[in-house]
Amino acid sequence: MRRVIVPAAAVLVSLVSAPPALAEPPQKVPVAEGYGGAVATVDLDASRAAIAVLRKGGNAMDAAVAAGAVLGVTEPYSSGLAGGGFMVYYDARQRKVFTIDGRETAPQAMTSTSLEGIPFEEGVTSGLSAGVPGTVANWDLALRRFGTISLEQALKPAIDVASNGFVVDQTFFDQTAANAARFKDISSTAKLYLPNGAPPPVGSVFKNPELAATYRELGRRGPSWLYDGQLGKEIVATVKRPPVTPGSTRNVRPGLMELSDLRAYRALFREPTKISYKGMDVYGMAPPSSGGSTVGEALNILEALPRVGLHEYLEASRLSFADRGKYVGDIPGVPLKELLSDGFAKERSCQIGATAIAHPALPGEPDGSYRGCGRPTGTATPITDEGPETTHLVVADRWGNVIAYNLTIESTGGNGIVVPGRGVLLNNELTDFTFGPAPGDPNLPAPGKRPRSSMAPTLVFDDGRPVLAAGSPGGSTIITTVLQILINRYEFGMNLPDALAAPRATQRNTAQTQAEQAFLDRYRAELEAKGHSFALNPEIGAATALELRGRGIIQAVAEPSRRGGGSAMVVSTNR
Repeated sequence: MRRVIVPAAAVLVSLVSAPPALAEPPQKVPVAEGYGGAVATVDLDASRAAIAVLRKGGNAMDAAVAAGAVLGVTEPYSSGLAGGGFMVYYDARQRKVFTIDGRETAPQAMTSTSLEGIPFEEGVTSGLSAGVPGTVANWDLALRRFGTISLEQALKPAIDVASNGFVVDQTFFDQTAANAARFKDISSTAKLYLPNGAPPPVGSVFKNPELAATYRELGRRGPSWLYDGQLGKEIVATVKRPPVTPGSTRNVRPGLMELSDLRAYRALFREPTKISYKGMDVYGMAPPSSGGSTVGEALNILEALPRVGLHEYLEASRLSFADRGKYVGDIPGVPLKELLSDGFAKERSCQIGATAIAHPALPGEPDGSYRGCGRPTGTATPITDEGPETTHLVVADRWGNVIAYNLTIESTGGNGIVVPGRGVLLNNELTDFTFGPAPGDPNLPAPGKRPRSSMAPTLVFDDGRPVLAAGSPGGSTIITTVLQILINRYEFGMNLPDALAAPRATQRNTAQTQAEQAFLDRYRAELEAKGHSFALNPEIGAATALELRGRGIIQAVAEPSRRGGGSAMVVSTNR
């Protein structure tokens, strides 16, 4: 198990020793099958919160928000109320897919040159990287439109976990230790995450009473407390004057956010992306996410080929990333319809032969004129840095509603700055912009702009009914992780647990394909013979997924081992 809630009165626990009563905690399970609703997250506490909501009569949206809030406690380096995210939601009553864009925005004072010349790592740990938070607005809009409970009710499980604590696992310890050098340079962060000057040891109980109080107040006062109230003022003050530890030599730049930026923020409904693949409909997230367009284009390319193997998977991904870099961002006029057209896919598929395309693959021309095998034009755009951390969850309920939900604060630990007295880390989402100079890049920063994302929450439908939901964390590897899961399931015939557990490789129009060791052991020789070059990536993604199998049966699936393994649960194993 990764984490378990400790009842407040059960034990008094020192931060330096594991509680004897928890020597044999219950284990997470990565696969669960049953009826009445299901959930898969990276964390046991979050999955429990979602299942409890479903069992009390809440729907999938209620459960997703409750689980997301818990992840802000137990997975604080990957998500939180000061971050953002994307929801892809199927409303069974309306028989329609909706997507909600809760992506962070750049302050009005940010320009295309605001990040130029700044080393990436210095940009991360700064007020300058903090985008205007979208998560709370996302939760509020989602619950008002689709939920059956209030935000205050949805936050109660997270308040309990933050108050009572969770057991520190190896993943939490490792992530804290990896960030310890920068955490110690921010006084509020060091106070919370480096008690006694070191990461909380594995087996100790970690509490965040300040975050519990923040959630409690947010529930009472509502989202305006953040977007036009005291919490917003404190966030802005922290962004503009980061609480650097006295004596630190770290250059922690101030940010540009103002309270007026918070007042102007809105979570937005977007039209989903949609393609037809093997007779099914695949829905994803439109810009400012590149997830739906890039996964969709790659699937279209693969469907245009006479055969599909791992070589073709890598090449389709390479080509779709070339087009992503050239055309996709939070800008007017993204040629989304053409990027996802069968004509463009056929033209791009002509580039795939028996050997790997020379690096870098050039973008195509999604211009609506597709004759034969079109020649690529222009120049390739280098892939930008993206933080590897994010989290993803899936929920289905007894009424047939389904959600795939990505939420994030960007890099592991966000920008490393905890809002003093509030227990919440700020995001570094603005480092997802291209730092420049890069004339014509669709992902350059601009006032109020949302940085391009790779988050790819995805729903698959067969004959008008949802059959699969999937997504993952992992920066730009999110796209290839989701794509590979779909290919494993529908091209290679794997069941869903095997599709998630299979070794991964990620080709994002880079000189080398990154791959896990098990993938290299199994496939390297045959793919190198086709001209592919590889580099080791020890762990790619940490997916969650579920499959609706008919007759009311739902299979929820999480990772068996990546990022410590995930937690799958169902409402009932009996009909």
